[in-house]
Amino acid sequence: MDERSKRGPHVVIEVDEALRVTGWSRRAEQVFAAAEAEALGRGLGEVVPLVAGDWAELLAEDRETPEVEAVRRGGEALQFEAWWQLERDAAGRATGATIHGHDVTARVARHRRAAQAEKMFAAVIENLDVSVWALDKAGTYLFQDGKGMQAVGLSPQHFVGRNIFEAFPDHPGHGVVRRALAGEACRGEEVEVLGVPWRNWYVPVADPGDSDVAMVGISFDLRESLRREAELQGKLDLIEKQQEVIRELSTPIIEVWDGIITVPILGLVDSVRTAEIMDELLQAVGRLRARFAILDLTGVEVVDTGTASHLIAMIRAIGLLGAEGVLTGIHPRIAQTMVAIGVDLSHVAVHARLRDALQHCIARLGEQKTGARAAK
Repeated sequence: MDERSKRGPHVVIEVDEALRVTGWSRRAEQVFAAAEAEALGRGLGEVVPLVAGDWAELLAEDRETPEVEAVRRGGEALQFEAWWQLERDAAGRATGATIHGHDVTARVARHRRAAQAEKMFAAVIENLDVSVWALDKAGTYLFQDGKGMQAVGLSPQHFVGRNIFEAFPDHPGHGVVRRALAGEACRGEEVEVLGVPWRNWYVPVADPGDSDVAMVGISFDLRESLRREAELQGKLDLIEKQQEVIRELSTPIIEVWDGIITVPILGLVDSVRTAEIMDELLQAVGRLRARFAILDLTGVEVVDTGTASHLIAMIRAIGLLGAEGVLTGIHPRIAQTMVAIGVDLSHVAVHARLRDALQHCIARLGEQKTGARAAK
């Protein structure tokens, strides 16, 4: 091997007819991590082991077009782009070969990543309801594709070569597009274009390289999303109406006598539900001009301290409307809670049964009527 080949920028390896290394350049030392003294005299397959195949088969013919061979180097695979020329004697028998090549591992990795990215991109635009497009600095379409274009009856690359500001002169997102072309990443508002609602993303390209791409736009077709949103909202509205009906059924306000209403309370009573009952009860007292409101707690076994306080506040609020609140059916546990928190029931009529409470209210109504007549 001459000095020029030994010091050249690419790998040069010389082998004899038995494929023993007879020449080893400095670049070969660097690429295959083997010094010249270590490589000379050894078989090519030992110092440059192929991942698949055999050097004897490859070196059977000249190779003028570079091709990539995978070579084992330690625990990794090195991508070696190589070409070679055989040396022959007068009879045409191969007496050796000179191999030239480059380490293209990084380049092959980039190509593979680019191929993966291309497949991923194709999967996205072919299966999702999006339109992906690219503009140069002047706003001219360089690319446009995606399944979402089918929504408006357009073929891929329909607007390529046209300027976005001329193609859509009344588009409400022109200001956002100009900001993206100036280098600002933006998410546009939801807009309707060609009869379809879209949500747009505008992504500036900092280093376009040779592509001239200044901005990439991604437009999402919102029709299915809006349909599902409307469907979900409809279900939520229905649930709210059902809950309202359940609340009304679970806490009915019944006018059991002229001027007397009762509220049978069932199930779990927390502070939120107590507040709802108070609101409905006070409205009923005012609407029906009730003189007595009986709170029947027969169906309630447990209340917290906050709820007990709400019940007393409810009795007081009824009094402010000119009516009298009466408690009935208090469970022993509720009584214990009220005693524990020091609730004063000395000014509240309390009865064991609804029947007793109703008799109390009717008697009081009679007394009030008798007193009114006597006053006349």
